[in-house]
Formats: sequence, structure tokens, C-alpha cells
Amino acid sequence: MTQGTIHGVGLGPGAQDLMSVRADRLIREARHIAFFRKRGKPGQARRIVEGMLRPDIIEFPMEYPVTTEIPLVDPRYNDLLSAFYADCTAHLDGLSASGEDVVVLCEGDPFFYGSFMHLHSRLAAPVRIVPGITGMSGAWTASGTPISWGDDVLTVLMATLSEEELARRIHDTNALVVMKIGRNLPKLRRAVEAAGKQDCAWLVEYATMADQRITPLAEATDVTAYFSILLVHGQGRRP
Repeated sequence: MTQGTIHGVGLGPGAQDLMSVRADRLIREARHIAFFRKRGKPGQARRIVEGMLRPDIIEFPMEYPVTTEIPLVDPRYNDLLSAFYADCTAHLDGLSASGEDVVVLCEGDPFFYGSFMHLHSRLAAPVRIVPGITGMSGAWTASGTPISWGDDVLTVLMATLSEEELARRIHDTNALVVMKIGRNLPKLRRAVEAAGKQDCAWLVEYATMADQRITPLAEATDVTAYFSILLVHGQGRRP
């Protein structure tokens, strides 16, 4: 029996027409799809492909055992997620061993801060990756302003870093993208202010999607969407 392939398919920032032709084809032809979601939620990746799937699709929702319920530094966090990824991998490897191909839906790009990477490092099955437009690219496009010019240094940060580390790195860069904001927005706001860049920081929520919002950080509330990215545009050399 021919072994099936696990396809890590980048969905891009959220709009169906921003997917690659290859991603669109694989999703529409798939008999098996897998996707991550929070327990009790439909999952953003699954929502993105609504209306694209064949009627006999077999779905494998991978529900995180923990998201923000316990701190990242708690040893239980890694233990729970490690076991979770191992179970998901075993299921996908089993489908592959039985000759089935599986499309794993990945928000943005599969190899850019995504959960799929934790499967990829564990899978024994053949894997193929379909890259996608990153969420940060969708965000700076939505802002209508180039993110970097000339020799600008672009820094990508996670808002889960400490406030001191955020402030230092924000101060030292020309252009900035901050991801994984969520409940870290108050801390991030303080770090941006400490770096002296509060007047040029923008919060982009649901970039490229129907409910897209672009707000100056100074006017944003402390409650933000899961799909939110902070931008500081570079002002570097230009002709």
C-alpha cells in the first residue's frame, strides 16, 4: 500500500482569495482535513475554508488541552502540549500508513510561529508544505503603508516576552511587528511607551478579513482579538 502524505497547507491571513492556487486545489480535493482549535470553538482555520470542502470530508479537529489557563512557565504547560502533539501525530501517521492523504489547515504560513511545526518535528509520514502569505504581511498591507524602507531593520516579536525585553527590542529596531498579543496588550502598550514609539504604533485586527480593524495603539482598548498584530512602520532611506 502506498503511504499517504501529510500536507501542511498555509491558508494565508484569512481571506480565501489570498490562498495560493495549490492550497485551494488541495483543500477542495481533500478527503481528510485536520485543524487546530480551542475546545468548544469551531476554529479559525476551519472557518476560513467554509464552503470549500467536499461533501464527504472527514474532519479531525485537534483541540488544545490548554491555551491561557496556566502560565507558559508552568511545567504542566509543556507536558500537556507535548502529549497533545504526540497524540495528534499518532493519528495522522496512522492515516498515512493506511494510504490516506491529509490536509492540515494552517493559518498564515505553516513554518512561521504555527502549531503545525510541532507536528512536523514528530511526524514519521511523508510531509509536504504549501507556504502561505503571513498574517503580518496581511496586516501591513491592510495598513496601506510599507513596513520597511532602504536599510530598515525589521524585528518580529512575540508579546509573550517580558516587558523589559519587549521595550529593549522595540527601542532598538526601525520597523516592528508584534504577534500573539491577546491579553498581553497592556504590557505591550507600556513597553511601546517606554521605547518612545507610542505615537507611531498601530494595532491591526483581523487583517484581510471582513471585520478588519486598524487602530492607533493610543486609541485601542485593552481587549484585543486573537488575530491582532502591532505595527511600527520603518522610515528608512529612500530616493
